[in-house]
Amino acid sequence: MRLFPLFLKLEARRCLVVGAGVVAEGKIAGLIDTGAQLRVIAPQATEQVVRWVESSKIEYQQRQFQVTDLDGMFLVVASTSDSELHRLIFAEARKRGVLCNIVDVPELCDFYYPAVVQRGELQIAVSTSGASPALAQRLRKNLEEQFGPEYEAWIESLGEAREVLQGDKTLTPEERKNRLHALVTKEAFEAFRSQQESDEK
Repeated sequence: MRLFPLFLKLEARRCLVVGAGVVAEGKIAGLIDTGAQLRVIAPQATEQVVRWVESSKIEYQQRQFQVTDLDGMFLVVASTSDSELHRLIFAEARKRGVLCNIVDVPELCDFYYPAVVQRGELQIAVSTSGASPALAQRLRKNLEEQFGPEYEAWIESLGEAREVLQGDKTLTPEERKNRLHALVTKEAFEAFRSQQESDEK
């Protein structure tokens, strides 16, 4: 089965995480960064999860999962030690049309977490459809070396330049397209990096 690759906008969408251990903590962190309206349900939570609760970044209910917790949710991520609970969550999420990810159980997932390289607004995601997360992680490390921290500043610069070109009504669509593509050549990147290094001296 071939997966459909996409990047989801989760801002203000209701999302649920069942579990608040070390593994779930990583999933919660990623969801917080999206601006999702996040609820976490678990009998116990890590110190980091508690800090997120105290800073009002998430809603936490210290109790066992109930089926009705899925009502009105956009997606659910579950990471507990209870495989029977995982199967229940997946089945009930399917009934409600809620996207579900049971961590490390590919057959109980509607979506997978890719290995991600993040450089500001630049995101590069690698997935093996759950077949080999280890390979995805190795490829991520390779990409982190290829796309260094300097890409964050370059992407920001490209965004600013795009806004200027989009607002220039004297350009034809073809001229605008050509200029946008000229900004992202290897030579343009090398020139930008050289300028950055010069400015830092």
